Amino acid sequence: MNAEKRRQIFSRLRAANPSPTTELVYHTPFELLVAVMLSAQATDKSVNQATAKLFPVANTPQGILNLGEEGLKSHIRTIGLFNGKASNIIKTCAILLAEHAGEVPRDRSSLEALPGVGRKTANVVLNTAFGEPTIAVDTHIFRVANRTRLARGTTPLAVELKLARLVPGEFLLDAHHWLILHGRYVCVARKPRCPACAIADLCESPDKTTDPSP
Repeated sequence: MNAEKRRQIFSRLRAANPSPTTELVYHTPFELLVAVMLSAQATDKSVNQATAKLFPVANTPQGILNLGEEGLKSHIRTIGLFNGKASNIIKTCAILLAEHAGEVPRDRSSLEALPGVGRKTANVVLNTAFGEPTIAVDTHIFRVANRTRLARGTTPLAVELKLARLVPGEFLLDAHHWLILHGRYVCVARKPRCPACAIADLCESPDKTTDPSP
């Protein structure tokens, strides 16, 4: 795929959604961090349902620690892998208080040093909370980038690095959100909705669908 085609793709995605953002509900960087940690192998909808009850009770590192691990579990047990997530969030809260004055750090190395925070989570926080032009490659973005030929790679990291290099600078800040939303609602895994796709004529996938149904 050439540079002009990539520019056209993002121009169309921007025209359709000028101000894309995460579907996770949050009000502070800490709330976002917790929500993203909870979202691993879970839907944003299920996370939002849990945090709607959790955050009014505890939405700071100290507040979460005051709940304790069992108290935290009682709020997030509807989310997959809640035992491990509760343990990591409690440990993360302790580190934030001990090493970062209770604030979410704004650099990758400090974020990735937190229990349960990998590169993808760090990228989401850096991009969405702090406005850094990072791209968190989840299953949706990995699929869209490879299927369209926007940035092909065999690992999420390979796709991330290619996107960071190939996405035109003016689109880089919002590219993560455009691609994830496109993968979630249009370029879906089993039966991509090609007839409803705004970039179908630019996509280089050899397996476009013709059925207009979702």
